[in-house]
Amino acid sequence: MASSIPLFVYGTLKRGDVRAPLLEGQRFLGETATVPLYRLFNTGSYPAMVEAQPLALDGVSIRGELWRVDRACLARLDVEEGVDEGLYERRLIELDDGQRAWTYLFLHSIQGMADCGAHWR
Repeated sequence: MASSIPLFVYGTLKRGDVRAPLLEGQRFLGETATVPLYRLFNTGSYPAMVEAQPLALDGVSIRGELWRVDRACLARLDVEEGVDEGLYERRLIELDDGQRAWTYLFLHSIQGMADCGAHWR
C-alpha cells in the first residue's frame, strides 16, 4: 500500500463492529493501546475518546486496533467522523509501544456520558 498512514481505531470502526466495512481493503496490523492520556465515553451508539488532562480527568490507556490506510480511505473516514462538522478531530497520538498513529478525538461535551473504561464493548 503506497504511502499508507497508521490509524488507531477504538470503536465502531474495529473489526466486527458496524462501521468496520469502511476499512475494507486496508491493512490490519493488530491490537494495541494508547499511552495513558485519554478517556473513553459512551455517546449511546458510538464511543468518544477525549484527552483527559484538559478535563481534569486521570488518563487511561485505551485499547483498540492499529491499521494502515491509504489517503483515500482516510479522507472517507474524515467525512464519516464529522471532522468538517466539528464532531471529531483527527490527531496524531502516541501508542503504548512508542509508535505514533492518527486517531479521532471527540470535540463535544462528554457531560452526562458513561465512562467506558479502557475499551468500547
